[in-house]
Amino acid sequence: MRKELRLSGSGGQGLITAGIILAEAAMRDGMEAVQTQSYGPEARGGAAKAEVILSDTEVDYPKVSSPDYVLAMTPIACDRYGCNIKPGAKLVVDEDLVPNAPDSKHCYKFPITRISKETTGKPLSANIVALGVLNELFKFVSPERLEEAVRQRVPKASVEDNVRALNEGIRYTREKMQGK
Repeated sequence: MRKELRLSGSGGQGLITAGIILAEAAMRDGMEAVQTQSYGPEARGGAAKAEVILSDTEVDYPKVSSPDYVLAMTPIACDRYGCNIKPGAKLVVDEDLVPNAPDSKHCYKFPITRISKETTGKPLSANIVALGVLNELFKFVSPERLEEAVRQRVPKASVEDNVRALNEGIRYTREKMQGK
């Protein structure tokens, strides 16, 4: 089993941190994981992406060539990475920030940043909400290992907000998908 993920958006959205957290959770779950990242020269607002490979065997090629899962948190990220995904690949978008998302059975739309604002009072935990959404949809890692990785990786002052954001992403996704 090899799963390739691309988390894309803009600098400042925490997507690189999200990629690191997911890779760490996978390793805690006994998987092999590789995480890479790239971003524009801007400190905030430029393009940013994290790529994660999860595997039950050694990862022999550490680059994502054709992702199975794409998270798009901006319209540009959706245009660049989400609109021409391979057949069967899954696209998850922040429905409030990405109005240009394709209508497809492979596209999942969630109010990721809105959930963060409603849960923590700030948009800063949208990356962690997104991890909750992605993991609840596709079951990459155990929820316990994901929470452990969040607790280890986020700043100490924001641990509880981020754990609430993670759990709300999971809860919201579970409720939405039960209605389908």
